[in-house]
Amino acid sequence: MKIAPLVFSGMQPTGSLHLGNYLGAMVNWIEMQKTHSCIYCVVDLHAITVWQEPAELRHAIRQVTATYIAAGLDPKKSILFNQSQVSAHAELAWIFNCVARLGWLNRMTQFKEKAGKDREQASVGLYAYPNLMAADILAYRATHVPVGEDQKQHLELARDIAQKFNNDFNKEIVAAGFEDGIFFPLPEPVITGPATRVMSLRDGTKKMSKSDPSDLSRINMTDDADTIAKKIQKAKTDPEPLPSDEEGFEGRPEAENLVGIYAALSGQPVADVLKEYGGQQFSSFKKALAEVATEKVGRIGAEAAKLMGDPAEIDRILADGSARARAVTEPVMAKVKDIVGFIRS
Repeated sequence: MKIAPLVFSGMQPTGSLHLGNYLGAMVNWIEMQKTHSCIYCVVDLHAITVWQEPAELRHAIRQVTATYIAAGLDPKKSILFNQSQVSAHAELAWIFNCVARLGWLNRMTQFKEKAGKDREQASVGLYAYPNLMAADILAYRATHVPVGEDQKQHLELARDIAQKFNNDFNKEIVAAGFEDGIFFPLPEPVITGPATRVMSLRDGTKKMSKSDPSDLSRINMTDDADTIAKKIQKAKTDPEPLPSDEEGFEGRPEAENLVGIYAALSGQPVADVLKEYGGQQFSSFKKALAEVATEKVGRIGAEAAKLMGDPAEIDRILADGSARARAVTEPVMAKVKDIVGFIRS
């Protein structure tokens, strides 16, 4: 039985979305909704793998939703919802907890990084996070997943879980009408975008992150024009002029990062940016970068703030998206339960 192409991806409502999220993922999401059936999720179940203040979590879910829409995700073209409103995510995650092997999860580098030295105090949810991510994708039998490099290992695990499920239940899958024995597709990563790795404004060797203790390390999608300009002016650079070609970036990660951001925001190749600004000092280049960043990010932030002024409308959009998402997952979960051997009413 042929599986139609379907895109799934999501972001956590923990802290404000930042420029790295936008350039590394959302720009690509917006383009993909023009050519694919797309489902975009606010992954609030993932958020609670570490403690969240409930009132702040509700605000953050709405804030991320508002930013999605302000950036260009169309809730009429794509399905846009928050994960906790669709029970299939949690149900399928439990089944996958029983399919995935401990050895697979032990190899996940993100758990080691997030749990740190005191792993015994980490939540079981943080450890089993990749199984839930697999369920997020496969509850829709999604075929393509736009992800950052840091999530590629988790997507490989999702493929392993799908393959093992198909192998373990091959006889039942064929009996259910899937003659090729494939119920879950092996989802493909889509790692593209104008700037797939946007780095910290304070350290060009580290990825821009919500968790960085310095707010000056990132441009938040909620920052106003003055704040954006200030952060760019304070961004770390080196004393040399901008290089005239890309080979000149060797050993200069901050220069490469700022030029890459400018290129992505302005829609130009890096080579063209260097033709225009190569040989100039960072002081003049930062002014140009601040202009393009405040125009693009400031516009999105202003629109998101306007949307946040009507939380009931955001909740309505999420409720509508959740209903549409459930319509996709319900027949999938019915088949899964039959294949596994559960009795359904």
